[in-house]
Amino acid sequence: MDAPGFDTVQLIALAGALGWASGLRVYAVLFAAGAAAWLGWIELPQGLSLLEHPLMLGASGLMLAVEFLADKVPGLDTLWDGLQTFVRIPAGAALAAGVFGYDQGTVTAVAAVLGAALAASSHAAKASTRAAVNTSPEPFSNWGLSLAEDGLSLGALWLSLANPVLFLGLLGLAVLGSLLLVWWLARFLRFVFQRLRGRSVADARGA
Repeated sequence: MDAPGFDTVQLIALAGALGWASGLRVYAVLFAAGAAAWLGWIELPQGLSLLEHPLMLGASGLMLAVEFLADKVPGLDTLWDGLQTFVRIPAGAALAAGVFGYDQGTVTAVAAVLGAALAASSHAAKASTRAAVNTSPEPFSNWGLSLAEDGLSLGALWLSLANPVLFLGLLGLAVLGSLLLVWWLARFLRFVFQRLRGRSVADARGA
């Protein structure tokens, strides 16, 4: 594998972190990983060397700023999440595959599939949570969730490098938690929509 200085567990943890965190904050992940490598703080596998190119840093930094602002506005954050479905999941697949190098055949393919699945799980949990929170008119919960997602995505990347075994254990719990959260929020949102529809019908009859 073309990742000198990394053992197998470290590679798996890094691939998992990049995939999972991409579902929350793909541009923050791209910029943070690239900037850290460019500054010499970390060494990335060769398959991810593009992240530290100045043009890539400029593009990911710009999109990071756009997402940071869009994600703080109730309503706009849900629209943004919907659009980013087509970015976060493929990016999670590509980044996880890049950890192992794109010439590794089956290993790369498996990493891409798992990276996409991890990105999808965290993205679904994030989007569902935001949709539920947006049923409340106040913006503060959105801001708090957004900042928490910033911290989780960057924290996952750091922990995968600092303590890959611990990270993998927590990643398993996070995926399970995401699935349970999506299931519960789907039931909550269905209940809210049913109540709103019932009120609309009642209002129409009253009129």
